[in-house]
Amino acid sequence: MKALHMIAFVLLVVGGLNWLLVAFNYNLVDMIFGKGSIVATIVYVLVGLSAIWEVITHSSNCRVCGKQAAM
Repeated sequence: MKALHMIAFVLLVVGGLNWLLVAFNYNLVDMIFGKGSIVATIVYVLVGLSAIWEVITHSSNCRVCGKQAAM
């Protein structure tokens, strides 16, 4: 599960940085893979699924929010 958490975290960072660049009219994912391409769509879907995964599993993965922090 740690590997899945790390993959999701990296995808979230990539997605967050891409959104920062979009604010300045520069979409890195579209530039690398082509606007509207299948690969770009897959990247966006994986970033979205990573966000959902992190929301669901956050409390068990987080040292601050986890069960151990409450003790």
